[in-house]
Amino acid sequence: MSKPIVAIAGRANVGKSTLFNVISGTKLSIVQDKPGVTRDRIYADCDWNGREFTLIDTGGIEPESDDVIVKQMREQALIAIETADVIVFIVDVRDGLTDIDYQVADMLRRAKKPVVLCVNKVDSFQKQENDIYEFYNLGLGDPVAVSAQGRLGIGDLLDEITKNFPENVKEEKDDDAVKVAIVGRPNAGKSSIVNRLLGENRMIVSDVAGTTRDAVDSRVKHNGQEYVFIDTAGLRRKSKIKEDIERYSIIRAVAAIDRADIVVLVIDGKEGISEQDAKIAGIAHEKGKGMIVLVNKWDIVPDKNDKTQKKFAEDIRKTLPFMLYADIMFVSAVTGQRLIKIYDEIDLVRQAQCLRVQTGVLNEIVAEAAAMQQPPSDKGKRLRIYYVTQVGVQPPTFVFFINDKNLFHFSYQRYLENKIREAYGFNGTPIHFIKRERKKDEQDE
Repeated sequence: MSKPIVAIAGRANVGKSTLFNVISGTKLSIVQDKPGVTRDRIYADCDWNGREFTLIDTGGIEPESDDVIVKQMREQALIAIETADVIVFIVDVRDGLTDIDYQVADMLRRAKKPVVLCVNKVDSFQKQENDIYEFYNLGLGDPVAVSAQGRLGIGDLLDEITKNFPENVKEEKDDDAVKVAIVGRPNAGKSSIVNRLLGENRMIVSDVAGTTRDAVDSRVKHNGQEYVFIDTAGLRRKSKIKEDIERYSIIRAVAAIDRADIVVLVIDGKEGISEQDAKIAGIAHEKGKGMIVLVNKWDIVPDKNDKTQKKFAEDIRKTLPFMLYADIMFVSAVTGQRLIKIYDEIDLVRQAQCLRVQTGVLNEIVAEAAAMQQPPSDKGKRLRIYYVTQVGVQPPTFVFFINDKNLFHFSYQRYLENKIREAYGFNGTPIHFIKRERKKDEQDE
């Protein structure tokens, strides 16, 4: 079951990004702030009083004219409305009500989704009380006064947000079906790939609308194994949003990735890998999902030779250096070239996700690796690894009991990860390390 999605919407300069950073920041202790592997962060996994959710920042608007402001605001609001479970509509108390605020509020009222009206830049409720009450005219209920910059009223806002989360969310059917999210930029061929995969299998169990986010779930059986393909490609609006749907398609990918076991990133073979692809891949990596990179439209890539595929793969590796474990497949949804092999690849990734390494063998691998390359040291103190054990799967997660977390540098973690992968593969899945320091008295025992 995916987390509820909360989208922050509003016109330019009302404090959307500031509010996003405050809610997703470690200072409020409400989020697991993960180091980003993408160039900018537009989502964050948050937790408030035990209620987990995904927060989306719809980003700023860079208009050229008043007409463009209205158009772009409408497009962003529509995307947020489609995707989110709760909309936080943020307005500026200093500017008061504007025509754009009224237009967006009108759309949100008709959306039949919970809207929390957030009045930002309120430094003093007593002094600005009348200004706050003005926003009742939007017809969106009680305004919640905050100062994102001053970190005032954030708890009240989060209480109001979480009140609107669905209470009786049905758990997705617990079965042996492998859930596979097909994600990527618009026009990369995601729907064509799903349709081709379904068309080549005559034992389709069901084809029903997805339970969340307007994604379409297609359940299919292949060689006795059931798979659920979560296709986000059908989400393009009939109004043909172009620039914004390219920019915010990542929002839709978040929900699909949350629900999936394995993520298939579809790249357009004619255009090559893009920054947008890297963002989506980064989300899947951070969420610990299995990963397959699918280069589509390979049949129409011009001027191919025996080195073209190798060069394309190298470009992908350079753009996704954090995901060297993912296999790359070159396919064509139109001709079906190599596409049927994706089932075998999914099965391999699934096996790797669920693989467990015996503790004794694992410690032998790490001890041998430490003997080959000495652990790092600082000011005469050297990293000591006392014990390693695997504590979880999906993704495989290992706990390292060590003497000092600060000495367990990223480069050495990567070295140990490579040694574990050399021994056991773990193709297509990230590996997570957890560091635990032993107390001095425990170290002396």
